[in-house]
Amino acid sequence: MHLVIPFASALSDAAVQALGTLSLPNLDRLLARWAAVDGDAESEALDEYALSLPHERLLARLRGWPVQDGLLPFAAEAARADGLAPVTGAGWGLLTPAHWHVGHDQVNLVDPALLELDEPEARTLHATLAPLFEDLGWAWHWAGPTRWYVSHPSLAELPTASIDRVIGRNVDLWLNDHPGVMLVRRLQSEVQMLLYVHPLNDAREARGAMSVNSFWLSGTGQAQPAERALPADVVVDDRLRAPLLADDWSAWAEAWHALDAGPLRALAEGSADVRLTLCGERLARTWQPAQRPWWKSLFGARAPASHAVLEAL
Repeated sequence: MHLVIPFASALSDAAVQALGTLSLPNLDRLLARWAAVDGDAESEALDEYALSLPHERLLARLRGWPVQDGLLPFAAEAARADGLAPVTGAGWGLLTPAHWHVGHDQVNLVDPALLELDEPEARTLHATLAPLFEDLGWAWHWAGPTRWYVSHPSLAELPTASIDRVIGRNVDLWLNDHPGVMLVRRLQSEVQMLLYVHPLNDAREARGAMSVNSFWLSGTGQAQPAERALPADVVVDDRLRAPLLADDWSAWAEAWHALDAGPLRALAEGSADVRLTLCGERLARTWQPAQRPWWKSLFGARAPASHAVLEAL
């Protein structure tokens, strides 16, 4: 078993403060007895403004995909799971309807889950926007209220930021200077103009719901063969994701304590054929069981406390 824990840490002051309150005895026990895997590609720190998150790079590598920042084709894989049929090598992207919150000095992407889009509303918007994309030759696909897909050869080489990088943050930081992004920016502007006067948004705002005023494109890259799937022994526990993206650090700490009391305790008491990967904003680090050298026991050498390990992610 290989347990992967995304969103195990974050870099904000509030996150660092929350880390200091955690009591994770089973993780501490694992770190004291296990050894970090040397030479792991994801153990080298990335810029926190890299387009792809460390756990996404890890999961791509475990699938046997080529790993290139912003070109991890999770959209094509998700489309296949949604019953669509991406051809290997084709360019796909996930287009997520979104609300961009306009502040005094920046525009932030609100978590799309908070839109609570129902299917009739989403289908209306999907049909409204279809001509914008189809006129460019982009194939336009429906899979669910917040899962719209586009396919076009240009998307195979267009790097885009993971939406989980951008939620709650300034969108301008994540729209890179790739030539293809200029087209995406233009489409976002045209979508904003179309939806600004759309009666569906008037109705949503009248009942206190957020308008749908833009979109985010992510998961781009060349569709990989279906057989390049995640190994069966890999378990991704993403319970930390929602509270972290919501900046709900109390709930995030509770989720961490539940992880420690459940899966991490099971790992600590389980077999030797296991691995643990903790993933933050800059890197992912992997540990596995190892026999401690006799001299470490003799001289009382101690593994770093879990909060120090998590802060470094």
